[in-house]
Amino acid sequence: MPKTSKPEEDAINVAAPPGFNAEAIPIHEVCAGDKKVAPEFLAPQGLRQRLQSPPEWQPEITDENRHVIAADIIARRQAVGKVTRAAVLIPLLLKEDGLSVLLTQRTNHLRDHAGQISFPGGRMDPEDLSPNDTALRESQEEIGLDPQRVEIIGHLPQYLTVSGYSVTPVVGLVQPQAEYVLDEFEVADIFEVPLNFLLDPANHQVRLWQSEQGGRRFYSMPYEGRFIWGATAGMLRNLYHLLKV
Repeated sequence: MPKTSKPEEDAINVAAPPGFNAEAIPIHEVCAGDKKVAPEFLAPQGLRQRLQSPPEWQPEITDENRHVIAADIIARRQAVGKVTRAAVLIPLLLKEDGLSVLLTQRTNHLRDHAGQISFPGGRMDPEDLSPNDTALRESQEEIGLDPQRVEIIGHLPQYLTVSGYSVTPVVGLVQPQAEYVLDEFEVADIFEVPLNFLLDPANHQVRLWQSEQGGRRFYSMPYEGRFIWGATAGMLRNLYHLLKV
């Protein structure tokens, strides 16, 4: 993603207002009654099979996606020559006690999604031949993840963000490293969350933010003091929808 703020971009960045505290937004509902993912799809082989030969399924269109489309954010960025394609890696760590998801905490000074929890990734460079290249390159730059440790097993549908990007989530099985080298400009911290926690609908909260433009819903998945929400939670919801079928 962009590493510096550019004044000419400010007019087309309509993310949450400065000081917005997503965690303070009331919980509207919890998805505890939704269908659970079968245990075999939370294991490496089941995930490979499902992502490489997916059944018919319906991705979820979040209010963030609808807002991006209604406000024509991506087209407006393209009209002024801005990059709109991006990719992230959903790193599924192969652990003895089950798969875990490696997540990053973004630094507070970044222009887009400052301080939020995200997957490693960013905008596509001209040299990148595919979203896979972008996701692996950005993961190496941001957290020092060795691309040789990643087995890419599939992709999720593109996710539209209010910062003006069409993001391809790249799903990979990852052999854990002894240590990770963080890009101090972009990444404040990294941490792991069990995949079975993130894909359990009982942990999916729907929060309703009321603003002058009306109500907007977003997902959150709090975990041990970490507040996972927004685009990251939206992409995880799509992984959930694919695996629950």
